[in-house]
Amino acid sequence: MTEKKRRPAKKRPGTTASKSPYFLQPGKQGSVTVLRRPAGNRIDAKLCGIMPSRAMALALVKQLEKAESVVHDLFLEATDDGIEALEAVLEACRQSVARRAEQQSAPSRPGPGPGARRRGRGRRRNGAAGSTGAGDDGEAGNSGQSAAAGEGTSAA
Repeated sequence: MTEKKRRPAKKRPGTTASKSPYFLQPGKQGSVTVLRRPAGNRIDAKLCGIMPSRAMALALVKQLEKAESVVHDLFLEATDDGIEALEAVLEACRQSVARRAEQQSAPSRPGPGPGARRRGRGRRRNGAAGSTGAGDDGEAGNSGQSAAAGEGTSAA
C-alpha cells in the first residue's frame, strides 16, 4: 500500500559526450558542405568548406576540431586579424585533407596488390629468388626437382 519514492539517478558530468559544433549538409552534385554552429557574436553558421565526399568532409571536421583545440577562440575573433587567421586555418585544413585523400588514393609503393602478401620475415636463403620456403635451408625445393628429374630419366 505504501509506495516507495525513488530518488532520481545522479547526473555524472563525464558521461555526456559534448556535441561537435560542426555539422554537414548535402551540397550540389553529391558534394558535402561543412559548417560550424554560430558562436560568440555570429548569427549565421560559418562555412568551413565544401568537400567532394562525405568521408573527406568528416576528415575536415576532425582536422578543424584539432585546430580549434589548440586555438580555443579561433571562431570567436571579430577583428580583421582574427578573421584572416581563421581563413588561413580553414584553407590549411582543406589543403591538408585534400593532400591526405590524394595520398591514400594513389598506391604508396609498386608491387603486388593488397591480396598478395608475403608471409614471414621476408628474408631469402642461399640467394634463391624464387625459394618456396619449404625447408630450413632452401634445399627442399631443389631435392624435389632432382627427384622429378630422376623419375623422368627412369621412365625414358
